[in-house]
Amino acid sequence: MDVDDFSVADYDLVFETADAMREVLGREIKKVPTLRGKSVVTVFFEPSTRTRVSFEMAAKALSADCTSIAAATSSVAKGESLLDTLRTIQSLGADLVVMRHSASGAPYLAARHLDMAIVNAGDGCHAHPTQALLDLYTIRRHLGRLAGLKAVLVGDILHSRVARSNLSAMTTLGLEVTLCGPPSLLPGSNGDAGWPACPVETDLDRALEGADVVMGLRLQLERQEQGLLPSIREYVRSYQITRERLARARPGALLMHPGPVNEGVELTPDVAHGVQSVIEEQVTNGVAIRMALLYLLLGRGQ
Repeated sequence: MDVDDFSVADYDLVFETADAMREVLGREIKKVPTLRGKSVVTVFFEPSTRTRVSFEMAAKALSADCTSIAAATSSVAKGESLLDTLRTIQSLGADLVVMRHSASGAPYLAARHLDMAIVNAGDGCHAHPTQALLDLYTIRRHLGRLAGLKAVLVGDILHSRVARSNLSAMTTLGLEVTLCGPPSLLPGSNGDAGWPACPVETDLDRALEGADVVMGLRLQLERQEQGLLPSIREYVRSYQITRERLARARPGALLMHPGPVNEGVELTPDVAHGVQSVIEEQVTNGVAIRMALLYLLLGRGQ
């Protein structure tokens, strides 16, 4: 459902399992029979490319049968409820459902009423646990450790499920986290609405000083329509991550973004595709992390 109840040992288990899955993905034939006979269904009630395809590739690499359902082509479009849709999928023999929904808490509702395993692929503004896992895994692979690093999350923090899950994971694993963005898009420094307490900063140049990890977040352009931003131009002037600003971070600092990137808004193109960017590697590591989770939920000990 989320990473807020993960222990350090839980993270270590997932990361060590992902290491083994990366070895599988590095083979000429990227497939093992571990989950043969298991059925995984992805149900996405919001648009997605990276997460949905990543889960599907992970399931297929483990030899599970994988079926993808989009809300627009399901009976939800005819008025069927979320629970009735998922009960139908369970009755058809699914062992695990990966679901994304615009309503915060939707996967928890499903888990309370169904017997099959549920994996949260993003619920509203609440959580995106597998993104946090692949982000922390990417950092660990590059920098060799997590505890003691300084991470800065930049952008629309308040509405970001990625930021919320990452903040929970990072604080558990000993990173020092600063949240940076316009005041209207930041939680309070004391931890509003379930946010862990951590430093918040409205000056990007100051926030980036000495950072080991800089993570840009998608500016959700619909927020401007709600009056939470004066203009995109003003956001770019104050909060766009440029080469000059990134130079304030430590030498060798990682640049990350969960995608999709609005190039020219959150990041300049030269930064997005520069030597410090690990954005494409985040996508690659997402398959290994999701393979690890499917294995731990469905295949371990069998």
